[in-house]
Amino acid sequence: MTAVVLYCRPGFEKECGAEIQEKASWNEVYGYLELTKNQGVVYFHLNNPEEGEVLMQRIPLKRLIFTRQWFVTLTEKIALPDFNRVEAIVESMGNDWQYADLRMETADTNEGKALSKFCRKLAVPLRQALRKEKILTEKHDNEGAILHALFFSGSEMILGFSLGSNTSAHVMGIPRLKFPNQAPSRSTLKLDEAFLYFIPKNEWETRLTSGLNAVDLGAAPGGWTYQLVRRGMMVTSVDNGPMAESLMDTGQVKHRMMDGFKYIPQKQNVYWLVCDMIEKPERVAKLMAQWLLQGYCKEAIFNLKLPMKGRYAEVVKDLQLLKDAFSEHSVKYDLYAKHLYYDREEVTVHARLLSPVPTF
Repeated sequence: MTAVVLYCRPGFEKECGAEIQEKASWNEVYGYLELTKNQGVVYFHLNNPEEGEVLMQRIPLKRLIFTRQWFVTLTEKIALPDFNRVEAIVESMGNDWQYADLRMETADTNEGKALSKFCRKLAVPLRQALRKEKILTEKHDNEGAILHALFFSGSEMILGFSLGSNTSAHVMGIPRLKFPNQAPSRSTLKLDEAFLYFIPKNEWETRLTSGLNAVDLGAAPGGWTYQLVRRGMMVTSVDNGPMAESLMDTGQVKHRMMDGFKYIPQKQNVYWLVCDMIEKPERVAKLMAQWLLQGYCKEAIFNLKLPMKGRYAEVVKDLQLLKDAFSEHSVKYDLYAKHLYYDREEVTVHARLLSPVPTF
């Protein structure tokens, strides 16, 4: 039976499944879920096998909050022999399709990570065999289909495809970022990934450039401030806690020791607002809407801390709060949310207004 396979953070299978089932039903595509807790893989089995590609064409991956990467299955689970694994994989495919790239994948678990060495060794001969059969063209563009090989063990795997125009650029949707030794906390990777995910690289020179003014609410000790400073921005860091001396020594940071909910910029020349405060998500969402609608900033990236239960419902509610606030003021906007790889119990949101707030 054809299924859409979705990767998510282990422990968030329920949220990932609820979201794809809801979005699919909006597009009149139906099926049932199969998931195992803490495996990071969700199967949405389709009632109509032909609707897998339809779903991928209609739903932008960027609009799925809890899904890192996805593909439509081409085969059932394939049992691999101890020898001639490559031959068994190629024979299971047929050659009706051509693919622009091959992704060797495992679940994001300790068992999956242990398989990665096996996958790397198998990848070279498998690519060669697929090229020989003209199944793999490796024309790296956004139009070609991507071939996914998901391994459960050295003796069992499944094949599928995603559309190059609607897939993650990273294997399993996981960017491998290096923690900078100069950063004062590991939370710095959250904002680094957020910029990578939400801001197209061809726009970095205008939207992530030096000389911009930024505000970091809930900044201490400065993990997010570090990402702004390293890009040459001038930062006002707001927090009652102390900032890392290394950041203060740059001359790019002003520290305001106060509650982030009470701070208001004196000048309306702030481009970026970033916020990673441990606070109720609804309260944070309201604050972000206020900053954008009051013209205090141009763009905002912020985290919504999730409750233990009803996590998907909470995110939907908070995003709707933002949408309602923007609609009430008749502004066009961009609003995206993602449970990023370096997030844990939070979802990262990017928001910006595309039109000025009307004055009456």
